[in-house]
Amino acid sequence: MAPVIVFLGLGSNIGAREEHLRDGLALLTDFLEIKEASSVYETEPWGYTEQPRFLNMVCKAFTTMAPLELLAFCQQVEQHIGRTPTFRYGPRELDVDILAYGDRVIETPTLRVPHNNLADRAFVLVPLAEIVTDWEHPESGKTAKQMLEEVSGVKGVMLWSPPIVV
Repeated sequence: MAPVIVFLGLGSNIGAREEHLRDGLALLTDFLEIKEASSVYETEPWGYTEQPRFLNMVCKAFTTMAPLELLAFCQQVEQHIGRTPTFRYGPRELDVDILAYGDRVIETPTLRVPHNNLADRAFVLVPLAEIVTDWEHPESGKTAKQMLEEVSGVKGVMLWSPPIVV
């Protein structure tokens, strides 16, 4: 299989948040070629708001894994960092979401790509637009920059640190 460009969103709001992001990114390099990582942003929780603030970032990578294989790998990375099942949108040591897989639209019982809430999440769009303003959503045709201009909550996304280098 030829390498495919993927965008992954990483988030953490429990414990050593930045360390969890750094360790998660390092583990991802075991099977992905990370090409670029965004800055790290501190953000309000989304979905379930009665929990600590998140640190979020996005990375661009190349993979030869099939989509469901990539999902399983991302879940293994989360578990390695210490994530245990809680409840939907609950607190977590590390969350790794597949935001985009090339220009494909994928819908299975366990995976939806592009991520179904991508256009509604400033905490994803800010770091995504930082590294790829011209990436186009394969369904809407909107660029990351256009989606960012239309989303609410951007003021709640605050720069935390420069990109993590692994």
